[in-house]
This record gives sequence, C-alpha cells and structure tokens, in this order.
Amino acid sequence: MAPRIDVITLFPEAFRSVLESSIVGRALREARVEVVLTNLRDFGPDKRGTVDDKPFGGGPGMVLMCDPMFRCVEAVKALDARPGPVILLTPQGERLTQGRVRDMAGHERLILVCGHYEGFDERIRTLADLELSIGDFILTGGELPAMVVIDAVVRLIPGVLGAEDGAEEESFSAGLLEYPQYTRPREFRGLTVPEVLLSGNHAEIARWRAGQALERTRRRRADLLDRASAAEAAVDE
Repeated sequence: MAPRIDVITLFPEAFRSVLESSIVGRALREARVEVVLTNLRDFGPDKRGTVDDKPFGGGPGMVLMCDPMFRCVEAVKALDARPGPVILLTPQGERLTQGRVRDMAGHERLILVCGHYEGFDERIRTLADLELSIGDFILTGGELPAMVVIDAVVRLIPGVLGAEDGAEEESFSAGLLEYPQYTRPREFRGLTVPEVLLSGNHAEIARWRAGQALERTRRRRADLLDRASAAEAAVDE
C-alpha cells in the first residue's frame, strides 16, 4: 500500500498545481503515494463553516477554534487505520531539515495541519506529535509549508526519482551542500568544465566532488559543518 499524506487546510484548491506537476504529480499518477485534502470548514459548527473566532483577552486577527480542528483531525485519523504523526505547520515549530524529511518519509502516513489567521487556539497543539517551520519568517498560512513538506518527502519515496541514488547525492543528504554540476557544452563564453569531470576516472571524480562539496559548504553554510562537528562530539562522549 502506498504511503498516504493527509492535509487539513482551509484552501484545498491551493494545492492543485503542486499535486499535478513535476515529480509529485508523476508519483501520484503512478500510485507511489496518496495525498488526501480535507477542508477544515466542513467541520465548522454552522452553515458558513466558521472555524475561527476573536481571541480571548483581545488583540488583532482571528484564531482557529478547538472544536472544528479536533473533530477534523479525529475524522481524518479514522479514514485510514495506519498510524502516523500529526504535524502542525507553524512558525513556532522545529526548523525543517533534510534529516527530519528522511524521518517523515519513513512513515506510512503523515497528517499535515495548516494554520491560518493569527494561529491556533493553544489547545490544538495537544493534537500534534510535531510542530514544523520552514524558516524564521511569517506566511499567510500553512499551505505553502505543507507543499514544501510534501515535495521534500515524496522525492524520498522509493521509485519516485528516476535515478536510484538521486536523492542521496543532493544537497544536505550527507550534511553538505551539493558539489558543482555541469553539462554540455564543454565551453561556454570562456567558462569551461573542469577537466577531471571529462577524464572518465570515477575515483578522481568522486574525490573532486567530495572536496568541492566540503569547500562550498565551508564558504556558504559553515553552520552545517559546525552542526556536524557538534553531533560527532556528542557521539564520542
């Protein structure tokens, strides 16, 4: 049975282009993954599908209410017997990393909950197994972060990428940025392809790529090297 990703959202139509295009679209057409969208408004207490209200204590904006969200999450869980983490997409969550993506890709099921307006009633957080953020900035809602999670997770599902090792050689897969890539022509406006890549010597090419990945990471994202060193130190203790 294909892995399943459920998305709880106020705007299911926003996902159409992502789910119909590129690698994600192909994976869905080939039944390698299933993505099910549930409209939170269907669980509102009135005909208007009201799911938000003014915050106690005053303040700007509206807050998503407990009752519709609890009933929605419970109903979505009942749609499939397979367990899976409930994940809130929120700026207050853990920063998304490739390591976390690999962890999520190992589950048979994920339930993604998109926030909106001024946020969730705090009690909604008790439904979640994990809170995720895609960065230290504010978006209108959790739909775009959910799309990011879907794209990142789906490409790690076996058989989705054409090359068996494609996902393993990309940026962050080994904790480093990806090495430089080139294709035809060999020379363009005075810019040439490194000779080692044309040598046919696979051992030398592998060494060059490893060195380039390390150097590029050192120049552009030294924090990744610091993080890796800290992790190694913790293991050695």
